Parts: sequence; C-alpha cells; structure tokens
Amino acid sequence: MCGIVGYIGFRDAYPVLIKGLHRLEYRGYDSAGCALVSRTSELNVYKAKGKVSDLERATQGKDITGSLGIAHTRWATHGAPSEVNAHPHISKSGNITLVHNGIIENYATLRVQLEKRGFVFKSQTDTEVLVQLIEFQKELRHCDLAEAVRRSLHLVIGAYAIAVIDKENPTQLVAARKASPLAIGIGEDYKEFFLASDASPIAEYTNQIVYLNDDEVAVVERGKNLHVMNLYGEDKEAEVKEVDVDLSMLDKGGFPHFMLKEIFDQPNVLRDCMRGRIINNVYSSESGQAHEPTLDVVLSAVKDHRRELLRARRIVIVSCGTSWHAGLIGKQLIEHFCQIPTEVAYASEFRYADPVVEQDDVVIAISQSGETADTLAAIQLAKEKGAFVYGIVNAVGSSIARNTDTGTYIHVGPEIGVASTKAFTGQVTVLTLFALALGMYKGTVDQQEYQDVLEELTNIPNKIQEVLKQNDKIQELSKKYTNSSNFLYLGRGFNYPVALEGALKLKEISYIHAEGYPAAEMKHGPIALIDKDMPVVFLTNHHRRYQKVISNLQEVISRHGQILAIIHEGDDQVKQMVETYIEVPQTLSCLAPLISVIPLQLLSYHIAVARGLNVDQPRNLAKSVTVE
Repeated sequence: MCGIVGYIGFRDAYPVLIKGLHRLEYRGYDSAGCALVSRTSELNVYKAKGKVSDLERATQGKDITGSLGIAHTRWATHGAPSEVNAHPHISKSGNITLVHNGIIENYATLRVQLEKRGFVFKSQTDTEVLVQLIEFQKELRHCDLAEAVRRSLHLVIGAYAIAVIDKENPTQLVAARKASPLAIGIGEDYKEFFLASDASPIAEYTNQIVYLNDDEVAVVERGKNLHVMNLYGEDKEAEVKEVDVDLSMLDKGGFPHFMLKEIFDQPNVLRDCMRGRIINNVYSSESGQAHEPTLDVVLSAVKDHRRELLRARRIVIVSCGTSWHAGLIGKQLIEHFCQIPTEVAYASEFRYADPVVEQDDVVIAISQSGETADTLAAIQLAKEKGAFVYGIVNAVGSSIARNTDTGTYIHVGPEIGVASTKAFTGQVTVLTLFALALGMYKGTVDQQEYQDVLEELTNIPNKIQEVLKQNDKIQELSKKYTNSSNFLYLGRGFNYPVALEGALKLKEISYIHAEGYPAAEMKHGPIALIDKDMPVVFLTNHHRRYQKVISNLQEVISRHGQILAIIHEGDDQVKQMVETYIEVPQTLSCLAPLISVIPLQLLSYHIAVARGLNVDQPRNLAKSVTVE
C-alpha cells in the first residue's frame, strides 16, 4: 500500500521520482505527488488525484528542476482520495515537506494539541499532523531536521515509513520507519542516494541497498556516509545488502498486462524456484559406486534447523489472501508427508486471538512481499511465545525475511500485478519441497512416493506450458461469462484451496461476486444458489476421490447450473456430462493445484479484460498490505 520514492544526488531528481512511482504503481493507489527543491532553492510541490500519468500532466510547464526530491503514491486511509489529501504534505512555514506510508493512530490527539498552538490544517490526513509536529519540534528545540524527526516520532503511535526534506537544508534527506518498509540505495562513492518502499525503483541505479529496521532514522547527505540511528539517538550500523533484481521482470515484455505476463512466467520461474533444490544422486553414499539415479530435496533451511523442526508438536501457518490459500495446500502436504498436525490461520485473526502457542510449535509465515503488516505482527507474537518461526517469502531482504528464524525464498522474481499468480505457484512449490524434505528427515515419507513426487514436480513447468497453449481458447470461452454477476467454484482435497483461489482472482480483478467451497459442502447451503444463470467452475481433475466429485457434479447438473469443468486429459466421463470444459495434463493429486490453478488465472484475466477493467491495478486493492 502506498509507495515512497526519494532522491538526492547530482542528477535531476524528477525523472528518477516519476520512473520510481511508475515502478511502484503495482502497490495500489488513488493519488500521486512529488516535492522538489529547485535550483533556486524553492520548494515546489505538485499533486494529482488519479494516476502517476495525471501527476505528469500536472507538472507540464512547471519548474521541475532540482536534485533533491521525494514522491508518493497514496492509498487512502484518513481522508478521501483528493488532491488536497495527496502527499507530500507541507508544514506551516512552507519549508518542510513529508511523504508517509502507514497510519498514525494518535493523530487526532496530536492535531488538537497543535491546533491549540496555532497550526492550521488543510487536509483530513494523519500525515499532515506529522509534518506539522516535526516543524513544531524543530522550532521548540532549535534543532536540525533529523533531531526534530527523531523527537516527533517519540510522540507518535502507529506505523510509518517517512521521507522528509527541508528547503533550508537542500543537501539532506531524512527517513525513518516502523512496521512499514523502506529501502535506501547507495550510489557510487556516496554521491547519490535513492529511497523507495522496495528495491524495484532503485535496482536500475544500484544494487547496494540498506533496509531500515523498525525505530531507525536515516540521515542521507550528498557525498557523506549514510548515518543511521535509533529513536534514542544511538548510532546503528547500516547493513548494506547486494540485491539482484531482474529488470526484465519490471516491464511487460510485450504482454498487454503484467498479470498475463506473470501467468506466462510461471514455467520459467518455477524452474528457478526448484533449481539447486532438487538434485540427482548418482553415487551411493556408502560404497561410492554409481547406482540408479535418484532425486533428493536440498533445502538448507530445513537441513540446518532440522532439530527445531523435528521437535515440532504442531505447525501453524499464518498468512493472508492468496498466501492463505497456499497455506491450506501446505497443511495437507505437511500432514501427509510429515505426519505433523498443522493449522492454517489468517494472520489478522491470529495476532488478536490470544492463540495458544508453545515453545515446541513451529510457525510458518507466508507472504509474497514479506511486508504484510498482519503477518509481521503474527510473527512477533509467535516469537514472544517461544515458537520457532519459518518464513516463505518472495522479496529478498524484506521484513519477514529478516525477522524469522530461518526460511526459504520462492525466487519467482518481482510480481507487479496486484492479483497474485506466480507467487501462489511458487509458494505451493516451496511448501511441497519443505514437506518432502522434513518428511525425509522424520522418516514419514514412503521412498517410492518421494521419488514419484519429485520426478513429477520437475515435469510441472512443462505441463503448465501445455495449459498456457489454451490461452486463446480460454479467452474465447470467457466471453460467455462477461456479464455474469455471480460464480461458484467447487473442488475437493488439494483442489479445494484452488477453488478458493479461483474465486478470489475473479473477485479481485473482474468485480464479479464469487465463492469457493469444498464440493461436498455445496449441499449445506450454496446449492440453493444454483440455477441456469449461475456459472459453476468444477475442479474434477487429479482427484483420488474421483467418483465422489462426479456425484457432486451430477447434483449441479440436475439443477441446471452452467458448468465449466477443469478436467484431466482423457476424462471422457466428464466430457459426456458437461458442455464446457478445459483439459489439463494429468499429474499427481498432491501437485494438482500447480496445474489446475492456471486455467482459473487465465479465465479471471480474460473476463476482466472483456469487461474493460484495469487488470493490473484493480480498484481499492494494494499489492502489499502494510497497514491494518
């Protein structure tokens, strides 16, 4: 949610800021703005309701000079989307300006106190309160900007990532964070610095990045080493990380939308996800003699921490949205291969539910961005209760990656489309590898099944490519459902979470109401909705209880539901029962989600496009939910 970009250096700031805002558009926003200290030391602030392109139009013919600037895309929390509520916000004197991600929970109290001291507010935002508070502290303490920021944040309750500039000191930029991500890119010889909510706007210029930790303030000055301190003024070491971002994944690569590109990315990124983690053993460990090649899983996090993992009395998976659906599949995989009781909790509920967590529990946190506020809070709670915490994330160096005991990256590259696609299949792949690896150490995996699953897992990318060849067919099929107002998705076993995920994708980008259910639960309520106008997507493929699924399908047919069946190749029985179907390659039941989710992603995409909607940036949604 929201996006921050900042620059200080030797080049013009405006092009860097605008390009950075475009790179952050995937996060979701409703307005945009930028502030520049011009060559004549004037502070110029420009804002626009709408897209970054609207901001670009608003700055045409204006003074956009200067090598110091900050910019922002806002996702409305306090105050409706409007130009006046857009960031940056300016202090009473007009000298200080600020951009902010997060929520200041005690802003109303602070605002009343500042109003009593003569401060007048123009917006309804909590952010304007913070910039006025910083100016007040600077005047009261007769201190510099960094000290004023530090003292102000002592008075703030809530979450924030901020970037602040003062036109009276055009060689300095101050940043700080708490529970909201902020990265600082270091240019060659400290001649320039780049600031952003994540690495994507920075990677073009440098791979040397510092991720601020909670309660840290950074002072950035041209030609000087980065200075980081905590809220008590104590110096902190700035840990510089080398971040490798594939810039080709930050553009559409000839596709009309990022979402479609990312759907088509999946064969390659899943190969990347498995590379080096599934290996061929061709020598006997005892005799050193060659034998029939076998496959093995190598996950360093599982190997290095097998003692903590093997003593687990219970595993709890915490996540949100699409990651929660991946967690439901992970539960089935872990219980099957590891024989460890596993629960899946919404992170937003877990953090407030006073959960019973023991020291011999393992908590697995799943998040694409690694910055999800509720999941971060759930991790903190679990650690306080003594649990071992394992992270499964995509974004290298993210907050969850840094705050868990260990974990595994899914390595699917930047995901720009708000509706998650390749991150879901990456998460399911890693959960499969995790369950197999831990099951081997625990001795609960059948050796033949272990080999069969690993061999088939290496074939999954090719099978996804076969499904993608049906893109044109699915596009044509989608026209049948463009004007539908409701959908039902049904699946069983490993395909039940896929039904939930398919329904979520349709809701997210087409704004069509959809519900996912276990097929057998249909009789306990949803069956009342089924009639000739209700499309029902039925996942009948790859199921060990195939005949049970067929019985559920018959129940829908007898009530004249519009069935779209996802079937495995050669399933003549379902072909004879339904008019509309999509065939997908056969695979093992436990790997079915990696295949059956692909046509559902394509279906939701093409329906949304046919409805003329913004697929990559659906209304009201944000890619990374960094506030409650």
